[in-house]
Amino acid sequence: MPSPIETWYTEIPPITRIYITASCLTSLAVQLGFVHPLQLWLNYDRVIYGYQWWRLITNFLYFGPLSIDFLFHIFFLARYSRMMEEGFFRNKPADYLWLLLFSGIALIACSTLVPYAYMPFLGSPLAFTMVYIWARRNPYVRLNFMGLLTFHAPHLPWVLLVFSFVLSGQIPIGDILGIAVGHIYYFFQDVWPHDPASGGRRWLQTPRLVTWLVGGRTREDGNVEIDQ
Repeated sequence: MPSPIETWYTEIPPITRIYITASCLTSLAVQLGFVHPLQLWLNYDRVIYGYQWWRLITNFLYFGPLSIDFLFHIFFLARYSRMMEEGFFRNKPADYLWLLLFSGIALIACSTLVPYAYMPFLGSPLAFTMVYIWARRNPYVRLNFMGLLTFHAPHLPWVLLVFSFVLSGQIPIGDILGIAVGHIYYFFQDVWPHDPASGGRRWLQTPRLVTWLVGGRTREDGNVEIDQ
């Protein structure tokens, strides 16, 4: 009979499961001394001049050493990524993969171009992007925060932002980046196509290459159909 942890793990949808597994293995590899965090962080000089392209991916996988804080980040990521993949992106793995790719590229761009926004590891901002999009797409869901506050889901990112600031005493740059990128995706995917000026065009429609990579095909309505 499978254990509760095994059951929980196997029930996680594939893209979220791959991301969580890769993140856990990355932190385990660091903990065991196989790699050093300095080999994983987003160092643009090493990427451009040292051809260490893996840093563009590994900076999203490392959430720190194995600890309570690490488990909190993994739980947070698993919860909201899973709800996204099982909800709005059910049977649309190409669309969800494209969301992660776009968000990752946008976070790297913001971290590079926006003054004082550089972060060596962008996994937490990416998770916060998922939280923001989920929250905006669930406007009527009511949440309870630590038994103290009750509010609708769209307020969740801002509550977490203030909570992070109170705990750390520092401006939570990662949370702000996650909100910014999440809003860019939400606006161009959910708001802009309904504006008459857009002509109904979706600027962030999943590229055909991404659809092909997951073995699906894009229908005329823009959704992705998976080949069985």
